[in-house]
Amino acid sequence: MARKRAQGDPGTVVVLEHVSRILKDNPLGDPHVRKLGVWLPPQYDGLRGRQRFPVLYDLVGFTGSGLSHVGWKPFGDNLPERVARLIREGKMGPAIVVFPDCFTALGGNQYVNSTAIGDYADYLTREIIPFVDGEFRTLASREHRGCFGKSSGGYGAILHGMKYPRYWGAVANHSGDAYFDFVYWHDWPNTLNELAKHRAPRRRPGRYDALREARRKGLAEGRDDGRIRRFLAAVWKKEKLSGAETHCIMNLCMAATYDPDPRAPNGFRVPFNLESGEPIEARWRQWRRHDPIHLVSRYRASLKSLRGIYIDCGWRDQYHIHYGTRILSARLAAAGIRHTYEEFDDNHSDIDYRMDTSLPFLYRALKA
Repeated sequence: MARKRAQGDPGTVVVLEHVSRILKDNPLGDPHVRKLGVWLPPQYDGLRGRQRFPVLYDLVGFTGSGLSHVGWKPFGDNLPERVARLIREGKMGPAIVVFPDCFTALGGNQYVNSTAIGDYADYLTREIIPFVDGEFRTLASREHRGCFGKSSGGYGAILHGMKYPRYWGAVANHSGDAYFDFVYWHDWPNTLNELAKHRAPRRRPGRYDALREARRKGLAEGRDDGRIRRFLAAVWKKEKLSGAETHCIMNLCMAATYDPDPRAPNGFRVPFNLESGEPIEARWRQWRRHDPIHLVSRYRASLKSLRGIYIDCGWRDQYHIHYGTRILSARLAAAGIRHTYEEFDDNHSDIDYRMDTSLPFLYRALKA
């Protein structure tokens, strides 16, 4: 536990306003004018303002936003405090850290382009990166730029390393979503139960025609019969969501990420029949196309071009992500892709302390 006492120069957090052309008119009606946090190390004002610095982009997890990582944190460091301490301790050199806001009405996103959510991969790479490079003294090349994150942010980091290596030189993935058959599948019964509360007409005790109900209103094709729309309308009016509602909107966000369809209700399809619970093979196949464990061979050249890949996960992860990261590491090794993979005795929650390892790793990879 860190005692909350200021020690040394904490650096400077700058908050800018960025107007996005890419997010304008996005499908969810989310803001296209967003606050962007940037942390400048204590050394930024030294050497007569001539020094340039590597840049690290913080991709936060689901339900998070960039500025949430610069706020007060009890019993530990927020991200700026953590980096400042690591620099003071000589574990890494000075770097600029960027905190983009990629929150959406569905609770977040996976840092990819989606016709149902918005083009957040393009937002990061085509808008935020050049904006930051234009405003601050960065080392403005992929060799000196990295991204890191946990959970959805970890997924975003490893996926960007695969798909967008022209922008990133190194990535760090903390407990990022992988092996979707384990990570997501088991929670869908709970999601179906939550959505059933918004079924119309409401259920009544008595006889139930299971065949007729499972076949109605496109459910066999993963389409919404109205219950998803009503669920979203209900939770968007609330200030406090239950745990079940949060996990439900998370699974809907993943459906909008992995299986968008502009012709479908709400702009996406789901991988299970909302009434019978039967898996829809064609829809689940779309999800698996986005699973990092299935993308290693396709993006082998991109991954090999990175200057550093760091992955870790707790072996008690309550979402079972440690199995996915083990498979991912094994497939990286089999493909001859150099990387560092570590496990630790913890679960999925409150593991920012692991960045004491990943941030120095990224700095070493990006400084030269």
